Amino acid sequence: MTQDLAPSVRPDAHADADTARAADGWWRSAVIYQVYVRSFADSDGDGIGDLRGIRERLPYLAGLGVDALWLTPFYASPQADGGYDVADYRAVDPLFGQLSDADDLVREAHRLGLRVIVDIVPNHTSDRHAWFEEALADRPGGTARERYHFRPGRGAAGELPPNDWESVFGGPAWTRTTGPDGTPGEWYLHLFASEQPDLNWENPEVREEFASVLRFWLDLGVDGFRIDVAHGMVKAPGLPDIGRTEQAKLIGAQVLPFFDQDGVHEIHRDWRRLLDSYPGERIGVAEAWAPTSERLALYVRPDELHQAFNFQFLTCDWDAGQMRTVIDASLEATRSVGAPTTWVLSNHDVVRHPTRYGSGDTGLGLRRARAAALLMLALPGSAYVYQGEELGLPEVVELPDEVRQDPAFFRGDGQDGLRDGCRVPLPWSGEEAPYGFGPGGSWLPQPAAWAELSVEAQSGDPRSTLELYRSALAVRRELPGLGDGEMTWLDAPEGVLTFSRPGFVCTLNTRGDEVTLPVPGRPVLASTALAISIPEGRCTGGTVRIPSDSCVWWAV
Repeated sequence: MTQDLAPSVRPDAHADADTARAADGWWRSAVIYQVYVRSFADSDGDGIGDLRGIRERLPYLAGLGVDALWLTPFYASPQADGGYDVADYRAVDPLFGQLSDADDLVREAHRLGLRVIVDIVPNHTSDRHAWFEEALADRPGGTARERYHFRPGRGAAGELPPNDWESVFGGPAWTRTTGPDGTPGEWYLHLFASEQPDLNWENPEVREEFASVLRFWLDLGVDGFRIDVAHGMVKAPGLPDIGRTEQAKLIGAQVLPFFDQDGVHEIHRDWRRLLDSYPGERIGVAEAWAPTSERLALYVRPDELHQAFNFQFLTCDWDAGQMRTVIDASLEATRSVGAPTTWVLSNHDVVRHPTRYGSGDTGLGLRRARAAALLMLALPGSAYVYQGEELGLPEVVELPDEVRQDPAFFRGDGQDGLRDGCRVPLPWSGEEAPYGFGPGGSWLPQPAAWAELSVEAQSGDPRSTLELYRSALAVRRELPGLGDGEMTWLDAPEGVLTFSRPGFVCTLNTRGDEVTLPVPGRPVLASTALAISIPEGRCTGGTVRIPSDSCVWWAV
């Protein structure tokens, strides 16, 4: 049996699910699709995705069955870090269109029943932002510099950085300024690229400006914000040294003087009050790296944000024991604050999970990725789908150095610098690149093998990963036991995870061999073919042989 086991969805199933979710908070069970704007769809032939291209492809997302889309930054930016260096938070970068395109996109998404979440980047601005240009022109200690972190250097002539902090992208987290007369001046803090100076959130002007920016986009109609570096906006008093190198490896492993400081929660409480002042349940989503599930849960307390990405689940190995530990810890932490758990397998900053799971074996990676998708969509809470994972896209690992644009690639010693591999534009149709991405080329080259992975090639094929996702999202809407709620672990052999939810059972086999188990109910969806033996003369009972690296959904 294969994934075409999915039952047909009742005509009113979507309406039933939407009514239930509206009563409980739509985000608690939502499946949210991440759109990496420059790589989704290009409408004007310049090889770069844009807002109009997204709007034209919205029927695809509605047909896929997701509830909302999250857009990466499309604001005016020099693009030193893919738009995460914002020069004007109220303007659309000409690469992606104009403000009217953003308005049209939001309106069309709402017409199709989709909500829209946009990225906001509050930890830092671009070095081309008007504020930073004013700061560079100001004197040391001037009011324009108080919006950022400017400090005198250490050493006899101020030639050393103010402390030992390192950029996430590698190298020092400080850059020294040069005065109008050419003499060296103060240093400014940038936890990421030097083109991304960190804001000083102790400054009231910063807080007032971002409250105004949020209102601007809420007034345009967006349904919420994904908050970039939500854990980094407050720094420890005095900016103390850390006392060791390779600090990027500590992110998410311990509290650092520049990440996960308790002061960030006051900011998020202010933002929650602002969001609650608007109708329609607008939400805040934290990109927060925290060392434990308990500390991550602090970001989603009842008076703070609505969701926080579960990076412990994303980084978990393909191991049933580790997965169960992470799932239990995640559910317990969010349950303690009354929040839903949010699950994610890939995003624009990490190697795509078919490649992570496969360790060089493409077939193995895809089998595990398909199984992981069914696991994720069966767990209690909300789920995020990164564009292209519904096509089973692998990481592009052989991009020439000359086409790379990830700033970490050019700095080294921080992130791996290879994030471009998960950002290659989507294949939509056709036998040759750019596979329907747009009327021109694509800003990163697409592999020849992607002709077989396009939306067109997979649509209607019951064995394809795209149809597996479509079926899973349809079943998730139809079965009342899925989405937010409770789950119970069931007994299972080592290497196998089995849990029940109301009227539903999920079985995941992470072992390297087939496992035979009792049939728990009626199979409705499987990531690979099944062999079921039913005793003669009976219509229930019997056993099922579940292949290695596969997942099955059962209606009980």
